[in-house]
Amino acid sequence: AVAAESSTGTWTTVWTDGLTNLDRYKGRCYQIESVAGEENQYIAYVAYPLDLFEEGSVTNMFTSIVGNVFGFKALRALRLEDLRIPPAYSKTFQGPPHGIQVERDKLNKYGRPLLGCTIKPKLGLSAKNYGRAVYECLRGGLDFTKDDENVNSQPFMRWRDRF
Repeated sequence: AVAAESSTGTWTTVWTDGLTNLDRYKGRCYQIESVAGEENQYIAYVAYPLDLFEEGSVTNMFTSIVGNVFGFKALRALRLEDLRIPPAYSKTFQGPPHGIQVERDKLNKYGRPLLGCTIKPKLGLSAKNYGRAVYECLRGGLDFTKDDENVNSQPFMRWRDRF
């Protein structure tokens, strides 16, 4: 059920199944093991066809694999423990537009690790106070700060106002 829910989106037969080559796109559970010493707990190994994923999109891959399946009511609990990405799919990622040398040149920092942090709390600071936190971090010796993944351009902290 997990393999189907996280790939074709259904664990039961629906009439639209006949409109596609459904078998080609199904996630497949190829092995199930009992968890030693745990009753009713299992490790399931699931493989997905690469055609399910947009080339070069980490977001699409993770959304497909772990998106709505963690809210699947047929399960009491679910945990992702390992993810292996085939080289054929990894090669579709372009990587960063430039490497560490460009970053070091921009920062004029060489011969040591770069040190940074994520500003906390991640949400709730005004743009002014967020900027103040960034300033204090840089003044204290950090090389950079980064926004938390939830920080975008919320009404209380517009992107342009932070800078």
